[in-house]
Amino acid sequence: MSNTQAKVPPFEAIALAKEDVLNNWMLESLPPALGIVLGSGLGALAHSLTEVRKISYDKIRGMPQVSVANHQGELLWGKLEGVSVLCLSGRAHLYEGRSPQQVVFGVRLLAALGVRTMIMTNAAGGISQENAPGSLMVINDHLNLTGQNPLTGKNDELWGPRFLDMSHAYNPRLVRLAIEIGAQENISLSQGVYAGLLGPTYETPAEVRMLEILGADAVGMSTVHEVIALRHQGVDVVGISCITNKAAGISETELNHEEVAAVADRSSASFLRLVTSLCREISSF
Repeated sequence: MSNTQAKVPPFEAIALAKEDVLNNWMLESLPPALGIVLGSGLGALAHSLTEVRKISYDKIRGMPQVSVANHQGELLWGKLEGVSVLCLSGRAHLYEGRSPQQVVFGVRLLAALGVRTMIMTNAAGGISQENAPGSLMVINDHLNLTGQNPLTGKNDELWGPRFLDMSHAYNPRLVRLAIEIGAQENISLSQGVYAGLLGPTYETPAEVRMLEILGADAVGMSTVHEVIALRHQGVDVVGISCITNKAAGISETELNHEEVAAVADRSSASFLRLVTSLCREISSF
């Protein structure tokens, strides 16, 4: 945590970060925009933006820096086929030694900048049989199995309620929309439950069997805390997992991050078509 973030309450820390972004881009405020978090290996979407403005995380007070390969560590604002979007290219993870509050700092900043709908993406291991490597999954619910929650501690009513309802963590209308777009675009797309674990180790075969019994269709090391924080601030969420490998015990080979990034890269065309169409349809609501 930076010294700035440590000395001020969280709400004020986000206000300082917002000030840094607007000052860097020489704006008083941002026009309405959709938010996108780009997961491992899915940064290619950034190259499709036009009229781009960007700022490195190290120029934003309180913003956790990125240490994971294939995460750029930049906040971008631009147009995706005419739709205004704000993208976090890179995210913080608990396994880096971050607190849950640091992990959600980026998405809370996007909400403060005016984002009311967020597209979350991640790379995940496939558990259900229909989630083959290279396919995409729309998240319709999640299991937070990290043992941590970003709302722990004193609640700030400026953000949201003390006790948050999570019945619709992922907006059902947006889930249906993503499924419809997948069918129209002939994209290999399922829907299911994402299990968020602490990491950084991949799961054991026994843990994967447990997750399957619990109802998980895919497993990863991100997203769940960010979604909790976004819902705390009233932001609607749709989540997309890129299935980069079969989970341990299902996969016939050992798992590694290079494989994850490579499969995500090969799936980037389908991912880009899905997200672009989602942005276009959501912006017309």
